[in-house]
Amino acid sequence: MQLTELRQLAARAENRRTETGIPRVAMVQGEIPEHQLSAVYEPMINLILCGSKTMTVGDRTYQYDPATYFVMSVDLPVVGSVHSSAKGEPYLAISLTLSPPVVADFLADLPVPADSGLHRSGFSVAPVTAELLDAWLRMLRLMDKPDEIAALAPAYEREILFRVLQGPLGWMLRDIAMPDTALSRIAVTIQWLRENFAERLSIDSLAGMAAMSVSAFHRHFKAVTALSPLQYQKRMRLLQARSMLISGAGNATSVSFSVGYESVTQFSREYARFFGLPPSRDIARLRDTHS
Repeated sequence: MQLTELRQLAARAENRRTETGIPRVAMVQGEIPEHQLSAVYEPMINLILCGSKTMTVGDRTYQYDPATYFVMSVDLPVVGSVHSSAKGEPYLAISLTLSPPVVADFLADLPVPADSGLHRSGFSVAPVTAELLDAWLRMLRLMDKPDEIAALAPAYEREILFRVLQGPLGWMLRDIAMPDTALSRIAVTIQWLRENFAERLSIDSLAGMAAMSVSAFHRHFKAVTALSPLQYQKRMRLLQARSMLISGAGNATSVSFSVGYESVTQFSREYARFFGLPPSRDIARLRDTHS
């Protein structure tokens, strides 16, 4: 059975992102530290093999179980949790990080379909097919044949992309690669926000960057990310701050200023609202949990 063999291959993973030796393909197993699940996720195709995962993007929460996959087409700040199976088997998943040039090169060889009318989000979930599982299986088998990776991994990657393209989330791959879709133009502003999250936010400048009116920019940004631009920036700042605090890069005061806050009180208030506890208590809890 495809799923059984995929689980056996991916069971080599650790409870963190584990590289496979295959370009852009990674796997993960077991309980993942909470602060690693709350992060900015890059564009990817992710397939659940065992257990389940809950992911919240903005005001949208998704639950997905074995033999479902999600596509993320832009960088998004996500809060998540993973769960063992009903039988107590550890969570297990594999992922393919999406490369826009690879996707664009692949799509250049295919006919352009009629608009599906489904363009509404930068993130969604769908059930997996036997054909998609088969492509993933041949990809992971390359872990045992490293001398074949250079020759065969690109072909298997194209097949995975093709199978996703055939499914209900195929339009998301097209939007990644097309230079003038609303999603691709919003992606440009998202990249700017990722690189400049500590800077003052100018909606007019971002709208101009996306070649949209301010009202259209707000509407499309919220449709793609489930967040307003300001909310996106805040979550970027808070996730970066939490990462810095866990690594010991500073205290709440110094970190709050380094990520762009002008008030430590405001930082602590928004941090507690997002993560459930003030900075010092949250970091102490995380360290106790994983010490």
